[in-house]
Order: sequence, then C-alpha cells, then structure tokens
Amino acid sequence: MPITIVNSIASWFLKKRFQQIDLFLKHPNEVQNELLLSLLDFAKDTQIGKQYDFASIKNYQTFTERVPIKNYDGWQDIIQRSMKGESNLFWPTPIKWYAKSSGTTRAKSKFIPVSEESLEDCHYAASKDLLCMYLNNNEESQLFTGKSLRLGGSKQLYKENGTAFGDLSAILIDNMPFWAEFSSTPCNKVSLMSDWEYKMQAIVDETRFENVTSLAGVPSWMLVLLNNVLETTGKGNLHEVWPNLEVYFHGGVSFTPYVDQYQSILPKSGFKYYEIYNASEGFFAIQDKNDSNELLLMLDYGIFYEFIPMDVYATTEEKAIPLSEVELGKNYAIIITTNAGLWRYKVGDTVRFTSLSPYRIKISGRTKHHINVFGEELIIENAENALKQVCKDTEAEIVDFTAAPVFMEGKEKGAHEWLIEFKRLPRNIEQFNELFDDALKALNSDYEAKRFNNITLNKPKINVARENLFYDWLKQNNKLGGQHKVPRLSNTRDYLEELLKLNAS
Repeated sequence: MPITIVNSIASWFLKKRFQQIDLFLKHPNEVQNELLLSLLDFAKDTQIGKQYDFASIKNYQTFTERVPIKNYDGWQDIIQRSMKGESNLFWPTPIKWYAKSSGTTRAKSKFIPVSEESLEDCHYAASKDLLCMYLNNNEESQLFTGKSLRLGGSKQLYKENGTAFGDLSAILIDNMPFWAEFSSTPCNKVSLMSDWEYKMQAIVDETRFENVTSLAGVPSWMLVLLNNVLETTGKGNLHEVWPNLEVYFHGGVSFTPYVDQYQSILPKSGFKYYEIYNASEGFFAIQDKNDSNELLLMLDYGIFYEFIPMDVYATTEEKAIPLSEVELGKNYAIIITTNAGLWRYKVGDTVRFTSLSPYRIKISGRTKHHINVFGEELIIENAENALKQVCKDTEAEIVDFTAAPVFMEGKEKGAHEWLIEFKRLPRNIEQFNELFDDALKALNSDYEAKRFNNITLNKPKINVARENLFYDWLKQNNKLGGQHKVPRLSNTRDYLEELLKLNAS
C-alpha cells in the first residue's frame, strides 16, 4: 500500500482518537469515576461481585470501604482456580490467557489474567495510541515505509485446561491479526522461539536485510540484540544497517542507564526515543511529546487508578487515594482495578506526578526494590540518576548493577554495597565511589542525613563485576530475555550474595 494512503488512514484514525483523548484530558476524574462504576456493574454477578455486593456500590467511598487492597499473594488462589477452568470468579467473560511474570513470596511465578477486553481495549489500543501520538508529533515520519523490529519474550505459550499462559509479549503476538505480521520483523515463528540465545541470532539473520524503521522492546535486551547486529554485519552504527531507522519505542526497565550506549550506536541527529509504561497487568502510560521524560497517564483503557503515598505504604496508616487527590513530586505506589478482573491490586511500581493537568508521571521504582534499612529511602530513580551523572563525569559506562545493605554489627555502621558491571571502567574506582556518594546525597536528603559525619551509614562499597556476570546469573536462573531483569535494589542481601558468589567463581 503506498505510503501516502497509509499516512492518510493513520491521520484519519489519529483525529478520531484524539477527540476521545481530549475528553479524559479535560475531564480526567469524571472519566475515571464513570469507568469504575461501569467495571463494577459489568462484574456484579461474578463471585467477587456478589461477595462485595458490587450492585449496591454507587461511589468511590463505598468501593474503598468494601473492597480490600491486595497484592498477588492475595489473588493467587482464585487465579489458580480460574486457570483450572472455573469461570465467572472475578470477571464475567472467559479468561483465556494468563501473562506469566516473575514470582512473589508465595509463588515462583505470577499468572496475571488477560481478558478479551483488556487485550483489545488496553494493550492493543495503547499500541495504536502510541503510533498516533508519534505521528502527530512527527508529520514527516516515514514509519510505514518499513517494518518495526520487535523484541518480545522468549517463552512460548503453554496450554492447560483450555487456557494459555506465557510472556505477555507472546500472548500479544499470538493474538495479533494476520496482517500485523507484514509490518513487523522478525516473523512470529522466530519471535516466539523459546531458546533465547538461538533466537537472538535468528533475529539478527532475519532482520539485518529488512527495511527497519522502528525498534520496540526492553532496553537491556534490545541493546544485546543491536550489538549482535553490529558484530554480525561489521557496521559502525545501526544507521549503516538500517538507513531509515527513526525511532525506538522502549519500556520495561528504566532507560537512564542505557542512554549513552544507545546514542553511540544510533548517532543520527534527530533520532527519536519514545517511552511506554506497560506491564502484565495493563498498559498505563505513554510518552506523548518528543524529547520528553514524562508519560501521559492513559485514563480510558479500562483501568481505574488509586495511589498510596510511599511515606505510609506498608504501615498502619496506609491509605489509598483517588487520582483527584495526588500531589506533585510525591512518591506513590500504584493500585489498579482492571477490565481483566483485578480489583484494587498492588502492581508493585512507584511513580511521581510531574503534572496534574494533564496527569503526567515518571516511574520512580518498585515498592520492594528500594533500600530503606536505615531510614534512607533510597529508590531506583535516585540510584540510576546518580550513576548516570557519575558515569558522565568519569567517562565510564555501565552494563548493569545491584545493591544491598551492609547491616550494622556491634559498633560498625551500616552501608550500601554495590556490584556494578562496567562496559568501560572509570579511571579511578575510588574517585568514582566518592562522586557517586556525593551524587546520592544531592538527590536524596534522607540518604544525605544518614551519611552526615557517617552518623548511620558509611560510604558505599563498590565491587566491580566480571564481564557478563548479570547475563550469566539470568541464564542460570532461566530468566534470559523478555521482561526479565536483575533486581537493582533490595532490603536483603539475597540477590547480592548470589551474584558475589558467582562473580568469585
């Protein structure tokens, strides 16, 4: 189909969709309240709907008083029943798919329900909106003259009791309309390969001769793939392989630690990066402007949002608030109610609002992936921004990292111990450590207070990881590819001790 016709169709869709987006931009809280009541009405005859008497809930206040907030452990048993074939438990339409992701305290893996409604009205709708926003901001785009190189999960779909489970990306690829494959590369067969290392080379072999105009995938794993492309082709940068490449759509992990490495292999002026915020539970937010580090919270994907301020999270004073009550700059845990039957579910992510009109956010970390053993409230966002600054100052490059507390013993103060794999080492690791400590102090007043005169915390301890340590750890734990990632901050030493042991072997 000629590019002019494709752009005309996209333009028509974009204008129609922007009318709907404009509605929630102007009336966000009304749209969210209406959505909540429609979800309750739709699910009133399910087991959970009857248990909490959804039919009589007419406002948000009653909803909060009657329906408890739970994490996955609180949902595991009823989801297991659903996977075994029971229907109408938490959502009225059949749940055919379950997105498999990393586990919790009670379970090795989580299985997140994916309904027909969430597939169409959330995940696929968001993919279309992402393209709409990008084209609206880049009218000269030639996106549709070529293909999108997608990098999905490495697990195939497994079927049991009439339902299927696997990586969310595998579910999305498996259910895409047949024509969607024509605009994507690699083919579905290669995309769904389960052997990650074999799959990587298969993707390189198939895509290096295609006219790739966009990239889509998790930054850490996409970087591995793109470096393999350069190694196989012998080219100096990716524009020599794909001259029409113009944008990278990324999500899953923070892009901050990878910016410099991407810019070195994608040096063309004007190349675009667009961030998305999606998870197995739903698609939440989209970068809606060029060269922005904020994400527009999408309010009409069948997801009702609540937020718990992190200063009361997991305390006796914990209380969720609606979107209308959030404040700028505060750190919040996200609670969602979805069109796949998750009711007041703790996602495990934290965000900060950068704008209230419209509602724009930044992802700040995970509720569990932080260090707060000594009252320092160190979050992933602090760590990544500090490392980015210090790498710039010392001309170092980082592949990956993790950190954990060094607990107090007797009169010995506590500390944070870091294990960092460098692509390019700093000239002086002690200087790197001093600058890193200073950067963390500048970014986090609680950390600065605990470090003042070593009152509670000694300066950080940095270990240099051998090459491919984190890759080998993920491989050893059967976590190569897809959304899998190394836990970057932890209140325990479990991950760090495993990695240190592997680093010494």
